[in-house]
Amino acid sequence: MNWDDIRVFLAVARTESLSGAGRGLKMDPATVGRRIARLEDSVGVTLFAKSPQGYELTRDGARLLAHAEEAEKAVTLGTSDLEGGGETLSGVIRVGAPDGCANFVLPRVLARIAALHPDLEVQVVALPRVISLSKREADMVISVSAPQTGRLLVQKITDYHLSLAAMRWYLRQENEITTLADIKDHKVVGYVPDLIFDKELDYLDTLGVQRLGVSSNSVSVQLNMVKAGLGVGVVHDFCLPHVQRMVRILPNEFRLQRSFYLIRHADDRKVERLSRFAELLVSEMKTVVEELEGEA
Repeated sequence: MNWDDIRVFLAVARTESLSGAGRGLKMDPATVGRRIARLEDSVGVTLFAKSPQGYELTRDGARLLAHAEEAEKAVTLGTSDLEGGGETLSGVIRVGAPDGCANFVLPRVLARIAALHPDLEVQVVALPRVISLSKREADMVISVSAPQTGRLLVQKITDYHLSLAAMRWYLRQENEITTLADIKDHKVVGYVPDLIFDKELDYLDTLGVQRLGVSSNSVSVQLNMVKAGLGVGVVHDFCLPHVQRMVRILPNEFRLQRSFYLIRHADDRKVERLSRFAELLVSEMKTVVEELEGEA
């Protein structure tokens, strides 16, 4: 059994499909299937139960998965130690982040890191859901809440703030808002309620709103909805500098505070390259959030 076969096995186990594994490996799905068949022949057991819904691990496959992940960790540690041995960082690091952070904070953060480490490739995965570290969807994840279970390194990055906001021209032509009670006369932009993947993103109760006028599971889409005059919304303060003539509403009566956390595999504590990048990421994110909120 060689490392290449293990790498293919892990990709199929995590995506539960040949096509998904092939995309990640840059390999034809048929080739992935042949590699899995070859691996099953070599170990003498069936590793996947195949169905129209995809590839599901058998009991033997689940047993192999635990050993394969240990092998992957060993390879990752060895490779990362070699890549991180010099003063500048290199190689590929993948970061998962909520789309608001990914769109409005990370570009400025990564521009500064890239200036110091031009050989480093950072991949940002922005998905409106929890990104799985166990499936290696990312090397580290920025989250709006700290997980309470699992073998993870959890570090608070910084606090950030959200405000009720609307376009200046919208406020001139719609009913005046002098108290939070006046919000009932306006359409409210927010998250699709049943697609909220973290309780920290549920702002409706705090605002006292029972029904939304228009909604999305994306922070960026919500911001553009408010920009288009579809209503008022709860907007990240670090987004406000990106939209001209968007203003806070009742800032002394309504302002929320939330936090960003950096989450990593516990074993990555030993990987110098990832630890150095994490330190840079945390430091620059603190600075950039503070700058953007100051500009707002």
